[in-house]
Amino acid sequence: MATRDADLSSLRIDRSSPGAKRPRKRRWLGKAVVSIVTMALAGGALYLLQDRFIPGIEVQLATASLTSPSQGDTILTASGYVVARRKAAVASKGTGTLVFLGVDEGDRVKKGQVIARLEDSDVVAALQRARENLRVAEADLYEAKQTRERMQTLLKQGLVAQAEYDVAEARYKRVVATIDAAKFAVREAEVAVENTRIVAPFDGTVLKKNADVGEIVAPLAGAASSKAAVVTIADMSSLEVDADVSEANITRVTPHQACEITLDAYPQQRYPGYVAKIVPTADRAKATVLVKISFRQYDDKVLPEMSAKVAFLAPGASASTGTSKLLLTIPAAAVVSDDGREAVFQVKDDHAVEVPVTTGKKFAGLIEITSGLREGDKVIAKADPELKHGAKVTLKSR
Repeated sequence: MATRDADLSSLRIDRSSPGAKRPRKRRWLGKAVVSIVTMALAGGALYLLQDRFIPGIEVQLATASLTSPSQGDTILTASGYVVARRKAAVASKGTGTLVFLGVDEGDRVKKGQVIARLEDSDVVAALQRARENLRVAEADLYEAKQTRERMQTLLKQGLVAQAEYDVAEARYKRVVATIDAAKFAVREAEVAVENTRIVAPFDGTVLKKNADVGEIVAPLAGAASSKAAVVTIADMSSLEVDADVSEANITRVTPHQACEITLDAYPQQRYPGYVAKIVPTADRAKATVLVKISFRQYDDKVLPEMSAKVAFLAPGASASTGTSKLLLTIPAAAVVSDDGREAVFQVKDDHAVEVPVTTGKKFAGLIEITSGLREGDKVIAKADPELKHGAKVTLKSR
């Protein structure tokens, strides 16, 4: 009996042992983990919903760009083109086939230099014929003069009648008139020969060849296959810029006003200039007035028909000369400062991203960026006081 009770007691479960409480603790931990995960998912979903449906701070972007140091003195800008004040389309005075063209684009020519020649065999022959006629007339003149003098002597001696002397005198005068006509014919033939030679009207540079050897050229180019101008030349010392200025801004432009000229081909090169003339008429279609700007100095880089930008400077200001370092600038309002640390905000995935920068001098509402940005980078143009790193933003529609 005692043995059976001992066996039964060995099978009894001890509720106070640690092993008996372990399953309840595991269930509690599992519920806690599930609760934490659920709360995290709910919080993330709430954040995503808020980020999607709550509107961000409205911002506008500005581009970091290179700016001239004289930007602060600029009161007006205009676009235009380089033109030659002295330019000519050189044509032939006569009609004929072009047999010689001695220049090419870019060649420099001197005034009076023969740059082309037409076929001249016919006019040269006409010149030779005119000269021969002149020589014949001169021989007749010598004979007529001798006859007149002889008749004059005989008339004084009473050996010939007055009528015979009058005939000799009339023949002499007729030959003299023939001589004059022959001289005019020679000069006319010489001009015809000269007209087959096309010469430069002034010192300049050949800009364009308008005809080639073998083509027919004519003064008015009446035929479809003929050319009028043989070459186009320009005096490169007479270059200027023609710029269109809006009628609304023309009052800000005055004669001899200082200007700074920049060529699109060489954006870092600055050329000083001044307002040479304000053309006294407006373009009705464009509502602009043509302003001519002369260079004070320039180099061989400046070529006709190049596009240019003109900055009209404030009174008393002077234009930069030569190659000037352009400054990387953004609107001054884009920079925020906190305890001496400067930064700007860029937009990435509809959120503001703070970017540290180093700044330089300020001018005309702009500020120089010496490090932290590159040309073309977009920044928020005006930093809102509520703008922080990571804040949601939306771009303003212009």
